Amino acid sequence: MNRALIVVDAQLDYGPLGKVAIAHPPLEVSAANIATALSAAEAADIPVIVVRQLSPAGGWAFAEGTPGAQLMPEVAAARSALVVDKTLPSSFARTGLDDWLRSRGIERLTLIGYMTQNCVESTARDASHLGYTVEVLSDATGTVGLTNAAGRLTARQVHESALVVMASRFASVGSTADWCRSLATGDAWPAPDLSTSVRPATQAPRSPATAPSRSS
Repeated sequence: MNRALIVVDAQLDYGPLGKVAIAHPPLEVSAANIATALSAAEAADIPVIVVRQLSPAGGWAFAEGTPGAQLMPEVAAARSALVVDKTLPSSFARTGLDDWLRSRGIERLTLIGYMTQNCVESTARDASHLGYTVEVLSDATGTVGLTNAAGRLTARQVHESALVVMASRFASVGSTADWCRSLATGDAWPAPDLSTSVRPATQAPRSPATAPSRSS
């Protein structure tokens, strides 16, 4: 199955001096794994697609022409087959990515980059809906904590919950090391499976506090 590696928004505004500094996994971990995945893709002759988030001048982050919109060094130095600029979270939204992939017979996509629950997950969902087989490398992605009117989550909670959701329906999830091994062996990852994912919860016994009460 023809495949491609998609690097989502690995830009300097996600760096330590940027507007949205990645917190989990630590940036040095995810950036190193992004570099490893890029090297493995090159060695396996897998095309690399680099995606950039761009905002209009004056935007709060990723404003076109600013240092924060530039690619991280690991990605800027990579040999890419295509560079896609986008303005929405999904790499497929208002871009020509789907046409480019289909014209080359590419059916399997591996996603790395930032942020896990935002642009990576949006890209994974759209890719799944379009019929692609999708993989997400858990330690070559990352995110930040979130606080808003709905509540508060740490970066780790955001990252891990997004990966669990993707693995339940939209993408196979594994480590960079696992992915590199699979390139060598040809082994397929377990496909996302909603029925398997929900079964432990639906089969769990109810606690006394949640069991329905009987009327006397």
